[in-house]
Amino acid sequence: MKLLRAGRSALPEHIEIETETRAVRIRLKANPRAQRYLLKLPADRSGPILTVPKGGNLARAERFARQHIDWLIERLQDRPDHVAFQPGDIVPLRGEEHVIVPTGKLRGLVTVRQTEDGFPALFVPGAEDHMPRKVTAWLKEEARKDLTERTELHAGRIGRKVAALSIRDTRSRWGSCAHNGRLSFSWRLILAPPEILDYVAAHEVAHLQEMNHSARFWRLCEQLAPQTPTARVWLKENGSHLHGYG
Repeated sequence: MKLLRAGRSALPEHIEIETETRAVRIRLKANPRAQRYLLKLPADRSGPILTVPKGGNLARAERFARQHIDWLIERLQDRPDHVAFQPGDIVPLRGEEHVIVPTGKLRGLVTVRQTEDGFPALFVPGAEDHMPRKVTAWLKEEARKDLTERTELHAGRIGRKVAALSIRDTRSRWGSCAHNGRLSFSWRLILAPPEILDYVAAHEVAHLQEMNHSARFWRLCEQLAPQTPTARVWLKENGSHLHGYG
């Protein structure tokens, strides 16, 4: 077993906390800059992580984990099952559930239409083992289209210009703005309702004028996207679920 260093104490790579229903494995991460113990559940589904601060030790880490194990188990149970973009999987597109349906054809484009019983669907060509890649690529392009349209609209309203726009699979943030005017966004925003994507687009465009999170920035953000307060709540409550797809 690998050992990590935190202060003077050697820490194991992980600990397991036994409960009445299950054993929960928690990775330990020594951070000499941390001021306190911190238990997190990463959006990438890699498993719980407990940050151990400078001077921390294994006994305190285990005690902290046991104190918060009920919270952790509740969070783990609330996580949606992973959706791998296989035939029959349900995928939200712009906030509306769609079922993935194979076309049975080897060539063609992903199309959006209804099934015979009227359910919204993504019809995907190609072999089934290629579907996750095809659906992901198509969703990324849809995200690019929507985000390009919304960022250009908001940038025009404040007399700014977007230098470039990139689509990525970021885990810690939904968007970012560089000092040179380049914007970057998570493709998973296409899974959320349109007003959520619009808010994130407005948020990053607002940074073209205010490269901070001051009161002036938030006023500008709400001016561009009046739904800012509710969108922020939605992302806080539902954002982690978007990482369960693909």
